[in-house]
Amino acid sequence: MTSGPSPHNRSRSEEEDDPVDQMISKTGCAELHYAVQDCMAEHQDWRKCQSPVQNFKDCMMSFQKARKEQLLKQKGAVTEST
Repeated sequence: MTSGPSPHNRSRSEEEDDPVDQMISKTGCAELHYAVQDCMAEHQDWRKCQSPVQNFKDCMMSFQKARKEQLLKQKGAVTEST
């Protein structure tokens, strides 16, 4: 790996401009996403990055499950109040 600055050390304005970074940051899985990116940059072969990919996938699945449950609860509360 190179000794240059990390691509993740960005200024606030660059981070705000990237909608993908914004969405991933909201999930709580950003560090795992960056680990996948770092692995891919280092190895240039997704097959060598299966562990970081699986960790990121698991995190995203957990977030999506929790979000779905939250939305279903909100929908149920709205339905009950009408």
